Amino acid sequence: MVRQSKIAANAADINREITWFREILKTRSSLNARQETKYKSVYDIAPPPLNGSRSVFADFIQEHDLDFEERFLLALALVPHVKPELLDMFLVKNETTGQIYTEFGGKRGKNHTGFIPTGETAMFVLAGDNLQKRFSLQRCFDGLHKFSRENILSLENIDKNEPMLSGALSISQEVLDMFTIGEARKPNFSPEFPAQLLTTKMEWPDLFLSPHVMVQLEEIETWITHHDTLMKDWGMEKILKPGYKALFHGPPGTGKTTTVALLGKKTKRDVYRIDLSQMVSKYIGETEKNLAKVFDRAENKEWILFFDEADALFGKRTSTRDAHDRFANQQVSYLLQRIEDFNGLVIMATNLKGNIDEAFIRRFQSMIQFPMPTAEERHKIWTNGFSISVKPDKDIELPEIAKKYEISGGAIINIIHHCSLRALGRDTNRIQLNDIIEGIRREYHKNRRTL
Repeated sequence: MVRQSKIAANAADINREITWFREILKTRSSLNARQETKYKSVYDIAPPPLNGSRSVFADFIQEHDLDFEERFLLALALVPHVKPELLDMFLVKNETTGQIYTEFGGKRGKNHTGFIPTGETAMFVLAGDNLQKRFSLQRCFDGLHKFSRENILSLENIDKNEPMLSGALSISQEVLDMFTIGEARKPNFSPEFPAQLLTTKMEWPDLFLSPHVMVQLEEIETWITHHDTLMKDWGMEKILKPGYKALFHGPPGTGKTTTVALLGKKTKRDVYRIDLSQMVSKYIGETEKNLAKVFDRAENKEWILFFDEADALFGKRTSTRDAHDRFANQQVSYLLQRIEDFNGLVIMATNLKGNIDEAFIRRFQSMIQFPMPTAEERHKIWTNGFSISVKPDKDIELPEIAKKYEISGGAIINIIHHCSLRALGRDTNRIQLNDIIEGIRREYHKNRRTL
């Protein structure tokens, strides 16, 4: 019900914005053709007032304090998604050349048969043949403008030596979602966003970590809660670099990934897991593009970015002997810069701290070692891991098993999984000692160990 109310409020305000937008297009067309019109300039057409409106769209316009030109650009980027036929006027062809008029800009999509506006389209409507106004408007596509800083809209990248304004005007998916359905949808893993949302059904009491690790995690939690106060109210943005970077290191199965998921769950932050082993490309420039898509989308979102198996890209740089080495080092340098500038929380995980490049090590605010669990911790994991529905045989001594077999918490969970399936396969709920020993043997075999 609340969502439908948001959609209705947005639709009403966007309809009024589109009416204003249509009048601007009509006026520009008349002015361009030297026809009589009631307006001397498109700037004489006042945008609809939003006072008193409670729509997400109205809140967005007011919160970002968008002026006439910015509101028009936002509408121009939005129209192909909600009212594409309004731009059909730009599809008219020049009778002499048989092509659409150059000054209209625009392009066709792969599937969309309508007109996709470009920076040139915006210049034509707002500036006409006024070069001074055209030059002034280019500020809206500057990297320092709020459109770019807050990932609202942008011009697509164009090939070298092509006019910058020939890039298509693109509204961000988050803003489009807010304007149409009233809230930003969580991005799905795709080539455009090569990261996955990391969640867990576990709670903190289900995870057994050493007191030393918990103390360091509390510092990260404090940063998440109070980073705005630290940087702005205390004025530390003059001294400290933006964001917070942490390294989790330790053997597999010691709780690094689960800890990140729980940290996000506790602080109500979305965690996106980037598996660098899957993202790194052999093609020059592709890895950087993949990483840029994640960082650009995450900017100002208060997400936690989690780089798993970080040594796949954050590993030690090599001496430059050939083009391959230069390419690999270029990837590392690019990622180092993006992380340096990112204003959110970045957590990286590795099994071996020694594999991480020293240039990254120096930039971590905290490095947390996740050691193998103690015998006491292993006993707790064994005890809490089994379902209350199962019944271990009387000869199973979990304290003794925990003391004898030094394995990680992740390995213990794998063994419990194995034992549970064995019991189900026998059509019983009883766990046998042989099941546990066989599970331990399998885990040892993974690490080339023997019982």
